[in-house]
Amino acid sequence: MEIVQIVLIVLIVILLGALIVLIRTQTRLSELSKQFPNAQSIDALGKRIQDVDDSSRKSFERLSGTLGELSKATEHMMEVGKTISSIEDLLKPPKLRGGLGETLLEQLLAQILPSQHYQLQYAFRGGEVVDAVIRLGERLVPVDSKFPMESFRRLISDDDEQPAKKDRKEFTRTMKQHIDQIAQKYILPDEGTFDFALMYIPAENIYYETVIKDEQGDELYPYAMEKRVIPVSPNSFYAYLQVIVYGLKGMHIEEKAKAIMNQLTRLSGDEGKFREEFDTLGTHLKNARNKFEEAERKLARFEDKMLEVSTAQPAELPPGEE
Repeated sequence: MEIVQIVLIVLIVILLGALIVLIRTQTRLSELSKQFPNAQSIDALGKRIQDVDDSSRKSFERLSGTLGELSKATEHMMEVGKTISSIEDLLKPPKLRGGLGETLLEQLLAQILPSQHYQLQYAFRGGEVVDAVIRLGERLVPVDSKFPMESFRRLISDDDEQPAKKDRKEFTRTMKQHIDQIAQKYILPDEGTFDFALMYIPAENIYYETVIKDEQGDELYPYAMEKRVIPVSPNSFYAYLQVIVYGLKGMHIEEKAKAIMNQLTRLSGDEGKFREEFDTLGTHLKNARNKFEEAERKLARFEDKMLEVSTAQPAELPPGEE
């Protein structure tokens, strides 16, 4: 609202300046009319007065148009100010701020991940409910939204050094409490989670204060890493989700490859059984062939003997005695 007040003051100053210019112009014209009493001078003066009057009128019209545009811009800024005030009022109750963070988290997950790979408001066996979990294979990545608006508001509104240090400590303490809660409540490997969790901060400026602009020896981020809680903002969380998507694609390809390998293994077993049966059949065929060839040889010998018998001359009987 301070900007709106400044704009209004500027408009008033411009309007007063325009009026002063017009008054001075009229005063100057009156002085000139006194200096030129004859007719020709009066005609020349009249023309000059007309020119100055036209120029002043056009300038005033342009000024009026500019003031009109500035007035519209001011009205727009006032509307924006009302909207900002409404948003601030909306964000004042902690419960509503938490709901806003959860809504933003839900929208981002829905934009990036397939629905089967995440779940909202996931309940653990102990009754704790995390804002969301991401499913990676058989395990879960807990994601909880934190929106420390009040401590952050106090931190950025302080101009004096001493209150700023005090509010920095308060902000750090609040963030550490959030980190501890996430680590204790949601990192549960016995219930299928990984040994880390994500703390989603739905405002880039708060994330900046948490991770990047830590003036006390980079205290917050190492503390979060020690607790295995990774702070993420909308931008960095988007990058994490993209990596997860690629990982899911890789896992899907791996699952397909495993299924193909299982099918190949089954086919290999079937091929082995078929080869055994084929070898047995080959053995039987070989034995049958051997028997066939043996029978063929016996038949040939039998035919030869039959031929010998059929072609042999009968022996003559000896003559009888007289």
